[in-house]
Amino acid sequence: MTGSDVIYQRRVRALSLAEDLGNVSEACRLVGVSRKSFYEWKATAAAYGLEALRPRGRRRPRQPNETPTWQVDIILAEGISRPTLGAAQLLPFLTDRGVEISPSGVHKVLRRHRLGHRSQRLAALAQLTALGGGPVVEEALDGPFGFCHFAARPGDLVALDSFYVGNLKGVGRVWQFTAVDTHTRWAVVDLAIGEHTAQAAAVFLDLAIRRLAQAGITLRGVLTDRGPEFGGTDFGCHATKLGIRHTKTPPRSPNHNAVCERFHSTVLHEFFRVVFHREFFTSVDRLDRQLQTWVAYYNTRRRNRSDYMRGRSPLQVLTASQNRVL
Repeated sequence: MTGSDVIYQRRVRALSLAEDLGNVSEACRLVGVSRKSFYEWKATAAAYGLEALRPRGRRRPRQPNETPTWQVDIILAEGISRPTLGAAQLLPFLTDRGVEISPSGVHKVLRRHRLGHRSQRLAALAQLTALGGGPVVEEALDGPFGFCHFAARPGDLVALDSFYVGNLKGVGRVWQFTAVDTHTRWAVVDLAIGEHTAQAAAVFLDLAIRRLAQAGITLRGVLTDRGPEFGGTDFGCHATKLGIRHTKTPPRSPNHNAVCERFHSTVLHEFFRVVFHREFFTSVDRLDRQLQTWVAYYNTRRRNRSDYMRGRSPLQVLTASQNRVL
């Protein structure tokens, strides 16, 4: 799913929702767009069809000293075919193909195409091998180029992560398990005492399934990092047994699980740092009850000002998605 696909589907969703509701203002409010943009999209779709709503790509400006396109193609081909070699080691092979360039120039080209690290080039080779009918290894499934946090419907991709709350006196080490639906940003959390093990993560997965189901969301796929709580066999086998697709982020790439990371920042600043200044907790149950109250407010009333949410709450996005299905 590319950025253009996300924009296109959002525009189409605005038009279809307005037709279903019979109210342009309400549809624009739910989708988070202005009525001016809505009528511009409607006129474009009426004149040229829905495909005309796709964003038009802009031509990248050409610099006078940039590497020619044919040389870039050769550098990328050699870099992927010899993924374990660095920029300087690739120079003899590039010279044989008529490309005269410095090691720094080779590295800049590879890095610009997200192939600057050996692990990225190995993953790209794995993907090409899988496409050609070769073995499908784990690197081919993860991919080197990242992805957009977008799901076509609630529950298709739910981001999971754990968050260290702190060592409470008389209680012990407290961890928070978090699940955030990437389509609606609906959140499910639970506190655990002790270590965040794979067994605890498997138990939390069952809890997340039940609580999302109460909101009308069917969990179909999860996204996690490669931490021990999610990389262990107990969690992976449990997800497979439940028929849930499990996707892992690339190593050392917390930005690939940005939905959960951003939620953790929000719950830290808006909840934990406030309640810990108000009260001394001797029971994790009392802390969890207050946390669940805040999460209910987050899901139903708190407006998210991100580019994706545009001032909507998770409940508003969920309701709009359910109305669209009906």
